[in-house]
Amino acid sequence: MSKRALILVDIQNDYFPGGKWTLSGIEAATANAARLLEAARTKNDLVVHVRHEAAKADAPFFVAGTPGAEINPGVANRAGEEVVVKNFPNSFRDTNLKKLLDDAGVTDLLVAGAMSHMCIEATTRAAADFGYAVTVAHDAAATRDLEFGGVTVPAAQVHAAAMASLAFGYAKLASTDELLAG
Repeated sequence: MSKRALILVDIQNDYFPGGKWTLSGIEAATANAARLLEAARTKNDLVVHVRHEAAKADAPFFVAGTPGAEINPGVANRAGEEVVVKNFPNSFRDTNLKKLLDDAGVTDLLVAGAMSHMCIEATTRAAADFGYAVTVAHDAAATRDLEFGGVTVPAAQVHAAAMASLAFGYAKLASTDELLAG
């Protein structure tokens, strides 16, 4: 029998308006993540909040000990819910995430959070490589415009490319409404 965990990655204050690294669509993504969080709590699924802390004090965002590095109140952890602190895009790298999941007998992961093209991709790929069945809530994830070679790539396209890449070989993708209906 499968056991699911909800992994909320880097839904932190610096990604919100007024923060140091605002993402496009972060409020809508967080509202959907909050719906998934409530459903997971109701089902007594394991909930793991992942919080990124920059390794250097002069980092552009997520500096340890600052309000921007804190989990956004919209999806704040409750007593007893695990918080994994990471320093790399991959939530498994140099953390206890895999041990937490394995100790709980988790086989299936539902992933949401930020940024779509970085930490969501890195965490999802690692989870699939570890053998977990992974679903990404594509409308509970957000990113920002990127630039390459003098070309600005709009956030919606960055997000779509990241989700398409994950759907190609690493995860099932679903909307929050589909996940809550199923």
